[in-house]
Amino acid sequence: MSRPIGDVTNWMTMFRWIVKLIRDEYGVEEAKLTRHALLETEIGLSIEQIEEVLGTIGDAFTLRFPDGTLDEILRLEELCMLASWVKGFYKRPEFISTGFEATCRGANPGIA
Repeated sequence: MSRPIGDVTNWMTMFRWIVKLIRDEYGVEEAKLTRHALLETEIGLSIEQIEEVLGTIGDAFTLRFPDGTLDEILRLEELCMLASWVKGFYKRPEFISTGFEATCRGANPGIA
């Protein structure tokens, strides 16, 4: 079942959409879903689950997360900032490498 995205219009609502996705699909308590929470160790998602989350975000917002994305994101905030940047809701996150930026731009020509 696809999740509605009509209310996602900026990085804050993108963050909230992703929090709800992880809460609902993986049964993670919302209290654990803080900005600085590590996706694997603090939230408890496996690599496969993080890949599923990226796939769900990509499908919902018509985004492509290239190979190497898991090397760039460790925290929930980083995941949300990356998705928001690729969607055009946020500036380029400072934590991503120059090479990864180029790969993202190649996969998503609409990035500003």
